Amino acid sequence: MKGRTIIPFVVAVIVLATLTVYIYQQWQGPLLPGYKITRQQLLQQVVASGTVSSQSLVKIGSEVTGVVKARHVREGDWVNPGDVLVELNDDGQLAQVRESEAALAELALSMRPQAEAALREAANAHQLAVSELKRREALFAHGQISAEQLEQSRSSEVAARSVRDRLQSQLATLMPGGTQTQQLMQRLAVAQATLDKTRIISSIAGTVQSRDVEPGDLVQPGRTLLEIYSAMSREILVPVDERSVGKLELGQPARVVADAYPETVLDARVSFMAPAVNTSRGTLDVHLKLDNDADFLRQGMTVSVTITTATRADTLVAGNDALRNIRGNAADVLMVRDSRVVKVPVTLGLRGMFASEILEGLEAGDLVLSADAEEGSRVRVDQRTLLAIEED
Repeated sequence: MKGRTIIPFVVAVIVLATLTVYIYQQWQGPLLPGYKITRQQLLQQVVASGTVSSQSLVKIGSEVTGVVKARHVREGDWVNPGDVLVELNDDGQLAQVRESEAALAELALSMRPQAEAALREAANAHQLAVSELKRREALFAHGQISAEQLEQSRSSEVAARSVRDRLQSQLATLMPGGTQTQQLMQRLAVAQATLDKTRIISSIAGTVQSRDVEPGDLVQPGRTLLEIYSAMSREILVPVDERSVGKLELGQPARVVADAYPETVLDARVSFMAPAVNTSRGTLDVHLKLDNDADFLRQGMTVSVTITTATRADTLVAGNDALRNIRGNAADVLMVRDSRVVKVPVTLGLRGMFASEILEGLEAGDLVLSADAEEGSRVRVDQRTLLAIEED
């Protein structure tokens, strides 16, 4: 009988204790989520999505019109600077080069020697004419010949001198550096340059991404034959919401993660910001330069970007969900003091994605709510850990 009376008593004690705890908790108020204000590192960041920039894609074309004789590369092939990509039919250009070379050879081996020989003959003839003129001038002085004979000799000297001077000028044009030689050399240079353009070579190192040419095709300047993804260019293009532009500066560090390789984080820096906002999208194009090469990136890949625009090494922070009535750099928080809710104005500093710096209004150890509650009401705080640092 005694054991039967103890059981109801124990049950009654448990019920009474549970009821007492419940009443005490109700008196303390509901359990609401919140934070304890602490000092920690805070990052201000801009997050956006972008793509591997098209600036690393080089379009290869022809400078001359011609028919394709051979194509030496296809998609996926690696090329180095100087590698021949496409050859055009060069029969006509080669004939022009040979014609110009033949003209130069004829000038050096035939025309120039003939001109030199003719000049020597003319110089000798002029020397003879000068000697004859002097002889007749002496005879005329002694009255041994007539004035008409002297004048004939003078005319002969002038004619011989004119022939000599003309041949001397002609030879000058045929000598190295002369006008005729230069013209032929320029003609050869143009023909050689045109011939060289029939061999389309790569100016960069990279991978052939696409091709639009086959042997037998007629190609013209302006048509893209091949596209090469440059191995020397690794840029990320990110359209950033214009509301975040004021936080950005050249040289700021960034982290880049390609959607196709989520486990790999790449370091980069802001290298260029477009001078104008895209009004249709409300964004500004920002270019990032990777610190290290990333061969696995492909043209047009989608990437996620986090740009760190400012940092605080040790400062008071509060979760953004605890801020209310934000007014520029001012806001209100619901602080719990002696288990009661008190609205406190605070001054904000650096604004992060999940937390903000508190310059005035709170101290380390204060409790603030991240849920709504009436001022003066009793509450209990379910303290949660605030991670102001965004981890990779």
